[in-house]
Amino acid sequence: MADKIRLAIASDLSGFPLKQEIVKHLAERHPEIEVMDYGIDDAEHPQPYFIQAPKVALAIHEGRADRGILCCGTGQGMAIVANKHKGVYACVVDDIFSGERAKIVNDANVITMGGWITAPFLAKEIVDGWLAMSFAQKMEFKRDFLANALKEVKALEEKNFR
Repeated sequence: MADKIRLAIASDLSGFPLKQEIVKHLAERHPEIEVMDYGIDDAEHPQPYFIQAPKVALAIHEGRADRGILCCGTGQGMAIVANKHKGVYACVVDDIFSGERAKIVNDANVITMGGWITAPFLAKEIVDGWLAMSFAQKMEFKRDFLANALKEVKALEEKNFR
């Protein structure tokens, strides 16, 4: 059996119900995933997106997690903050196609979603699609282009994250 995928997840208050549904789904349907829940733990103890996103981003940056999911109102604030961390490639996703392409095209190790936007049943499908994909899958005809593009993105990262 392969090693478990270590997945960090967090939310702010607006994304909390969606995060809870995703955590439950992962526990029920994905035994190959070790979920590290960085909160929030309940609606009575909210934390803003700029506090929550770094928890997941640092877990990835420090090698404690392989992938991450962040939920806020729109997914946008979480993505902005997560992408401020070296080695984190976060994409806002709000449909299955964008979730799959986040991994296929951009090799995203974090997806972000909006609790105000994405229904829980759809979020589960998005997560499943993203987890099922690998870089350049379904786009083998563009593998060289995608690999070079990712190399260029990483070069920008090295230049700008000194």
